Amino acid sequence: MTVLAQDANRTSPLAARNLPLLPGLALTGAIAGTALALREIPYIGLASPMILAIGIGIAIQNTSGAPAAAKAGISFSMRSILRFAIILLGLQLTAAQLLEVGGIGFAVIAATLLATFIFTTWLGRAMGIDRRLVELIAAGTSICGASAVIATNTVTRASDEDVAYAVACVTIFGSIAMFVYPLLGSVLQLDPHHFGLWAGASIHEIAQVVAATFQHSRDAGEFGTVAKLARVMMLAPVVIALGLLATRRARAIGAESGSAKVPMPWFAFGFVAMVILNSLVDVPHAAMSVIIPITTFLLTMALAAMGLETNIQKLRAKGLRPLLLGAAAFLFIASFSLMLVKLTT
Repeated sequence: MTVLAQDANRTSPLAARNLPLLPGLALTGAIAGTALALREIPYIGLASPMILAIGIGIAIQNTSGAPAAAKAGISFSMRSILRFAIILLGLQLTAAQLLEVGGIGFAVIAATLLATFIFTTWLGRAMGIDRRLVELIAAGTSICGASAVIATNTVTRASDEDVAYAVACVTIFGSIAMFVYPLLGSVLQLDPHHFGLWAGASIHEIAQVVAATFQHSRDAGEFGTVAKLARVMMLAPVVIALGLLATRRARAIGAESGSAKVPMPWFAFGFVAMVILNSLVDVPHAAMSVIIPITTFLLTMALAAMGLETNIQKLRAKGLRPLLLGAAAFLFIASFSLMLVKLTT
């Protein structure tokens, strides 16, 4: 008995360090599970589980409030789990997908992304909106919706309210695109290839691209999905570039070395490494059938944590200007990408 007691004492420090995380992890995990279950309901399933999770989290925080005991686990979900999930996201992409898009298609996607990001940051500055929120809206609109918002925030370091606002923007306008684009396909006389490229280069979330393009045709759906995945590949370079800019900005204002620490998103290199690995090694289908839902679940946990840290009163205090910025960014990316697609026909 004495030996057993000594063994228990030796393991207790590790348990003591991990125990505070459990309530928060249980809460974010439960919200993620609920969000995924809600997707089985007709029409609600059109929304990303990440969007549903942040909504549930906000509802809990602004009604009963998140338990104090859950704070550590919520913070862990927003940071460590988020980074790990983004690394895993790289396993869903390959270099071969870039080849499928083609040189012209990739040029359209890259030019649209860059132009949209520049336009949104310029307009946001002109409108007097906080730089951090502007960068989140720019990333979410130009790259891949909610995933880009939370990845970009690792270097932007905006408030949870800014994150929630940016996610709301990409959700609203991406959902509008999901219903409007199929109606415009025939009016604009776009064949399946060009319609898929237009949607993949401009609609916010992967799920929204899939929903919009498959309404047009199967060929448009398949090419639109590949085009969107090629756009997602640009997430890592953009986040790394923003990290370098943030460091340069901190040094330019004369910040001390301690406070101007390089916010280098090392997880972005992990994302790239997974893309390379998936391009060189044929990951078994059985393994991918597990990895993909795990990645979605972990990203959903991270968004649930964001919602649990969001104060709706602070969100309202930001006013309508950021929403108008999101609308302008959406109109820009839709029209600019369409112009480029038309030029390639």
